[in-house]
Amino acid sequence: MSRFSKLLILLATIALVAAACGTSDDTTTTTAPAAQATTTTAAAQETTTTAEAMEPFIFAASLPLTGDFAIPGQKHSDGYEFCVFEINRLGGLLGHEVVYVIDDNQSAPEQAVAQVQRHIDVDGADVLLGTFSSLLTFPATTEALNAGMVYPVPSGGALRIWLRGYDNIFYFQQNAAEEIGFSPLAMIDYYVDQGIIDPAPTSVALVNADDFFAGAIIKGLVGGEVPIPGTDDVVAIDGFLDGTGIEVVFQEEWPVPFTDWLTLANSIKGSGAEMVFAATASPDEAISLVNAMATVDYNPKLLWMSQGAQTEFLDTLGANANDITVHGSWHPLANWTGTLAGEPYTNQDFIDNFTAWSGRAPDEDEAIPFALCQGMEQAVIGTGGTDNAAMAVWLHDRTASDPVKTVLGDFYWDERGLPIDRSLIMTQWQDDVLEFVFPIDEFPGVVDLVYPKSDFE
Repeated sequence: MSRFSKLLILLATIALVAAACGTSDDTTTTTAPAAQATTTTAAAQETTTTAEAMEPFIFAASLPLTGDFAIPGQKHSDGYEFCVFEINRLGGLLGHEVVYVIDDNQSAPEQAVAQVQRHIDVDGADVLLGTFSSLLTFPATTEALNAGMVYPVPSGGALRIWLRGYDNIFYFQQNAAEEIGFSPLAMIDYYVDQGIIDPAPTSVALVNADDFFAGAIIKGLVGGEVPIPGTDDVVAIDGFLDGTGIEVVFQEEWPVPFTDWLTLANSIKGSGAEMVFAATASPDEAISLVNAMATVDYNPKLLWMSQGAQTEFLDTLGANANDITVHGSWHPLANWTGTLAGEPYTNQDFIDNFTAWSGRAPDEDEAIPFALCQGMEQAVIGTGGTDNAAMAVWLHDRTASDPVKTVLGDFYWDERGLPIDRSLIMTQWQDDVLEFVFPIDEFPGVVDLVYPKSDFE
């Protein structure tokens, strides 16, 4: 039975279940709605007609649409779906229509593994699209490796993922989570030199979720050993706080799920820390921590969070989101130029077209998966097909002069699959706008950091 026949059976089964029950299960096979399409050129229409006569390419993703990671998971799915829509609008991929298959792993690692296996063995996926969170990415990458499939990663930065010697994984953000702490400290140093932060802070509270990603950020700040999975070896890393003159006066890790936010906020307040660095596993946790800090009336001079660039963060917190600093991989003002369908496709194109398609502006959690999808589309074009072994070689062969080009910038990778020469963007909510505050020399539109942050209401 061909892959296309299997897909038709899958679609028919889903349709029958939906008709009988009035709702679908947690599997949705979709391409972007035709009603949302914009006008295509005559050439694109002709190519689309040709594509419809061929078996589709199947792009498959297991994502947390429910559970602890639901907010970013749903947005990652939107980013993937929009990319597939754009590929088809522009004429398909090597003459093929692209079909997007999505499963809800419910934020559970065992579900992610089972779904990746099903995408490969049952759905006949040509291209896998990575999941959200290091917790889910870690086992999913192994399943893909065993099947000889490339597994591009949108949001799985814990270094232990990248120390296993896998040759099938490629990260579509700036760097491993252990490296992230460099960016807020570099920002602080810059604004101390400018006299905007005066005097320099001398104390910080470090709090994080018991999560691969969040724990890795804190490990990068304080230093320690990172175990190499499957071996008895470890990699020792220095902490970015070493030698800065900033003392860690409080450090705590909370379990996931967690509810005792008021006790945590009171403990941080009692430390008297001038700054708080909070590494959360989800935007929901970031929102809960900010609400608790506001309730206990604790107002650090600087609050940096690993989550909070999402529009839901501002919508939920309102004025209390202002002056909170968040690192990011993407910003509307960073007008990188990628490619799609072999033609230039800029960050502004992405913003304009996504807004027209969805009725709302995109944020980082849609831009990252869109960029990943751009990269995989380029790998298919670059190799002339969907041979995953060939695509892995092609991706590893990218260089600074011949990179994958995306709305997140240019990508080429080291032997671990981590991007080379990429730095994070530091942003801050100011008057309900997520402003770009550091680095100051890459893009126009940078504004000064607000320090100290305003008090919570």
